[in-house]
Amino acid sequence: VDLYMMNCELLATCSALGYLEGDTYHKEPDCLESVKDLIRYLRHEDETRDVRQQLGAAQILQSDLLPILTQHRQDKPLFDAVIRLMVNLTQPALLCFGSVPKEPSFWHHFLQVLTYLQAYKEAFASEKAFGVLSETLYELLQLGWEERQEEDNLLIERILLLVRNILHVPADLDQEKKIDDDASVHDQLLWAIHLSGLDDLLLFLASSPAEQQWSLHVLEIISLMFRDQNPEQLARVGQGRLAQERSTDVAELEVLRQREMAEKKNRALQRGNRHSRFGGSYIVQGLKSIGERDLIFHKGLHNLQNYSTDLGKQPQRVPKRRQAARELSIQRRSALNVRLFLRDFCSEFLENCYNRLMGSVKDHLLREKAQQHDETYYMWALAFFMAFNRASSFQPALVSETLSVRTFHFIEQNLTKYYEMMLTDRKEAASWARRMHLALKAYQELLATVNEMDMSPDEAVRESSRIIKNNIFYVMEYRELFLTLFRKFDERCQPRSFLCDLVETTHLFLKMLERFCRSRGNMVVQSKRKKRKKKKKVLDQAIASGNVPYNSRELEAVWPALAEQLQCYAQASELSTVSMVPFDAASEVPVEEQRAEAMVRIQDCLLAGQALEALTLLRSAREIWPERDVFGSQDISPEEEVQLLRQILSAPLPRQKGPEERGAEEEEEEEEEEEELQVVQVSEKEFNFLDYLKRFACSTVVRAYILLLRSYRRNSAHTNHCIVKMLHRLAHDLRMEALLFQLSVFCLFNRLFSDPAAGAYKELVTFAKYILGKFFALATVNPKAFVELLFWKNTAVVREMTEGYGSLDGGPASRRAPTWSPEEETRLRELYLTHKDVEGQDVVEVILAHLNSASRTRKQVIHHLVHLGLADSVKDFKRKGTHIVLWTEDQELELQRLFEEFQASDDVLGNIMKTITAKRSRARIVDKLLALGLVSERRELYKKRQKKLAPSSLPSGEESLKDFFQDDLEEENLPEEESEEDEEKWEGSEAEQVQGSGSHFGAPEFSTKNLGQSLHQEGFSAPLLWLQNCLFRAANDREEDGCSQAVPLVPLTEENEEAMENKQFQLLLYKLGVRPPASEQETFWRIPAKLNPCHLRRMAASLSQPEEEKELQPELEPKTPGEQGPSEEHGEGHRAQALKALWLARKKKAGLASSKEEETPSRKEQLTAAPKKRQLLDSDEEQEEDEGKNGAPELRAPGLQKKKRFQIEDEDESD
Repeated sequence: VDLYMMNCELLATCSALGYLEGDTYHKEPDCLESVKDLIRYLRHEDETRDVRQQLGAAQILQSDLLPILTQHRQDKPLFDAVIRLMVNLTQPALLCFGSVPKEPSFWHHFLQVLTYLQAYKEAFASEKAFGVLSETLYELLQLGWEERQEEDNLLIERILLLVRNILHVPADLDQEKKIDDDASVHDQLLWAIHLSGLDDLLLFLASSPAEQQWSLHVLEIISLMFRDQNPEQLARVGQGRLAQERSTDVAELEVLRQREMAEKKNRALQRGNRHSRFGGSYIVQGLKSIGERDLIFHKGLHNLQNYSTDLGKQPQRVPKRRQAARELSIQRRSALNVRLFLRDFCSEFLENCYNRLMGSVKDHLLREKAQQHDETYYMWALAFFMAFNRASSFQPALVSETLSVRTFHFIEQNLTKYYEMMLTDRKEAASWARRMHLALKAYQELLATVNEMDMSPDEAVRESSRIIKNNIFYVMEYRELFLTLFRKFDERCQPRSFLCDLVETTHLFLKMLERFCRSRGNMVVQSKRKKRKKKKKVLDQAIASGNVPYNSRELEAVWPALAEQLQCYAQASELSTVSMVPFDAASEVPVEEQRAEAMVRIQDCLLAGQALEALTLLRSAREIWPERDVFGSQDISPEEEVQLLRQILSAPLPRQKGPEERGAEEEEEEEEEEEELQVVQVSEKEFNFLDYLKRFACSTVVRAYILLLRSYRRNSAHTNHCIVKMLHRLAHDLRMEALLFQLSVFCLFNRLFSDPAAGAYKELVTFAKYILGKFFALATVNPKAFVELLFWKNTAVVREMTEGYGSLDGGPASRRAPTWSPEEETRLRELYLTHKDVEGQDVVEVILAHLNSASRTRKQVIHHLVHLGLADSVKDFKRKGTHIVLWTEDQELELQRLFEEFQASDDVLGNIMKTITAKRSRARIVDKLLALGLVSERRELYKKRQKKLAPSSLPSGEESLKDFFQDDLEEENLPEEESEEDEEKWEGSEAEQVQGSGSHFGAPEFSTKNLGQSLHQEGFSAPLLWLQNCLFRAANDREEDGCSQAVPLVPLTEENEEAMENKQFQLLLYKLGVRPPASEQETFWRIPAKLNPCHLRRMAASLSQPEEEKELQPELEPKTPGEQGPSEEHGEGHRAQALKALWLARKKKAGLASSKEEETPSRKEQLTAAPKKRQLLDSDEEQEEDEGKNGAPELRAPGLQKKKRFQIEDEDESD
């Protein structure tokens, strides 16, 4: 835009500002009004930002506004207006246009505005302008909080915004063409800030508790000051060149020298001794041309190795949406004096401001006082200053505010949010990727700082590091974060620098995790998994929806009670009709058409026994729909109301199923009235590092590493080391080198071998040779490995390549359906066409019964019928029995007859299910038996076990331990159909464990005594005593509470833990009926809920030894002092008293002791007979309660008193 093409009004306004004569600016009388007019023009500019462009072309800021700012500072109204105008003119181009324009015309305007902003930045790079700003800011900050006016706060904010806008302007690299260690425009700006003293004011604002409202502005300005700096290089400024830096520079120069020498040698070989116009033509044998003949090469032999079929072809254009993301952040070395100033600024900021400022910013972010995406400045400051602290003189106290688990959680939350937004908001995916990169840098620096704390000489610092690592490694989200980022890496949105940081951070995390696991031995971590939980339908829902019919006899039986209630309510005059609305105001159906639904609601209330609600609904409906007296006339009597309700109760009203009920019915047909839900279950498991490493063994992760490895020349030595280390973990530690058997990887290895500077990449070359050796060794065994080079592979394919194709098909974990042979397809077609029209049978069940292959499932048959075109959809085949929804009267009579027939049998429900004509599920039959009143509770239908009193009454091998546990599970879990499959798996696994033991459960006393004696001889007397205590305590609790539930056996001592791991002790628990952990969520063995108190006491009494009674007497007699010491004497006396009291109490409970023997021990002896370990866990208050309840505490052993249950937490810090 040319100055002469400016708008006339805008030109006149600019002319009225004043003029510059030499170095003195003379303002016009209307200067203040002109500045305000310019602000008004900017407020009403169009979307092309024409006013902004015209003012930039006229250089108003350089020629008028800056001189006014520096020379007329005393004119406060004018100074404030000029600051306002400058803030508006210098705001970033992204804020002006909202986003980067995509249309060419708007893109041109965007670049024009950006050019003017760069000119403004260059004009501000002077000490005068920043000197005026710093002096004004200093004077305003000198005012106390009570003296400061609102205008002063606005001016402070505008000055900070102006500095922010100037620093935010990006550098024009093409125009500046500055090299490292040279002063750029940004460096000149930083030096002007330093000379003006504005940096000291920024430090004051960051450290002052009274200026917390400016914390986000200060943090944003500081982040823009250091945006081009490397914190590690900045920390080493002024210390001289370290030996490591010199060696790195020498290595880089050596690589460049080797490549240059190789290029010279190559050029020398290409030049012949004499010139020849005819280079010659050659036939390349084995390389076909377009036809069947060999390729003819028309160039010299020295060019043959550079031959490619792509020569002369037009390179394929890559669409913009598929191009790799460009790097936006560029780091450079500023001038030395600027770097020294910035280093000192960082040191002062860390010592005096960092913790307070970061705490204030975090508080603003959590309380949502900040603007959108302001957390990115927080994460940048965290990463930059923690890296500076780690590289200069590492002091954890200086960054203690951000060195906590809460900071890890905050970064992880934002990283996950950015990752999810990048996947959903595709238009702004690049912006979300940049924010995600900032969060990843912060996370990387947190891990690096914690790792540095591990090497601190201070023990307190190392302990803090161990606590942080313990929390980080325990939580599942922190471990899964890197896997998620690798699997969703998109090079179109995320630049190469993000992948480089991700690889280095993963390397650091794995190194810390591996070292932590080695130091701990075994580590328990949190595990989360989604479980498909089945939610049963409520029984009353069927009544409410009208699915359960009522015959006339049932209605006649229900009516008398309803009639009595209705007569009482009908006579009451205070019955209100306002409390219930008979129609649905939110429904799409008009109110006039909802009369039938209101009638159904009244009938449902009557069926549910809600007389008052039914009468209230009737009277409310009469007020809404008085026409035709459908709900009775207005002067109806109470007796007539009751009769009308009786007619509604017995009327066959049409019920229209809503969409929810129809959807529920379809789900019932498909899943047998069970709804599957996703429930996240949190549990703990022992961590295995190799198992965690296997999660990285997938093609997406390997491809990301190979993508970064392709630029190995540009990568740093540390980055290449991180790549090779991870690939070596996968190939060597996991033995999955076949993951790297890919043609593009081998091409990369070939390029590496032919690199003249390959000597500088010894680690890469060694690894490449290792992979190639493994491949050629496999190729001798599996010739198809050459074809496999064309594809990326997963772990299953790797296993097939190395172990043989088809090795997965025969494995137990194989889920592949067997293929259908032509004979099987023909047989399937014949069976389907024969039986598809037969009524009263399930065609799929008939096909399964006649198919020769027994491995086919119902689902496989249905899907193959659809695949063959014999059926249109899977929904055409209803699951067996689901077509029967309601019970007919004949079916109810049949069920009643079968119940009366099998009522005396051991398995009533099983016999009914085998005999009934209309096959139904177990839950359906149980619900119907309860509804008919044939049984009062479900436990009456439990399968009964025959009690066997002596081992001689059992045939050999008739009753096994498997059958016993099968009965237990059937009785306990009968109402929960959803766990039947888990029961069968558990029963099978437990049967395999005890298979071959040859023991029977029919005589518990006989078998447990033998096992108890052998365990006593092996030294398990204390665990047996503890088991007896648990059984007696469970029996007492069930007697007192009147209800029972499964009680876990929690061993609190090492001796008991060792016993619970002993196979013989576990066999004893099997015989006693104690149930082992049924799933991964259970840890302890449990006393089943079905065992009654009498049975528990009889089992506990069976553990008593025949010699116990004889041993008690000698133990009570005092021994000579020479035989034992005083401490042993005291302990043995306590043990003897406890054993005798316990034995007598058990005898009484089991009915095996006389009353004379029960009264032998006194109350005083029993109160002092408990072992010391047990007394530590006892609760004195509950002991007193138990004594008060039982009235005869002397009859109970001290070890059997009810204890409080303590949750024992094994904290990692105590290890």
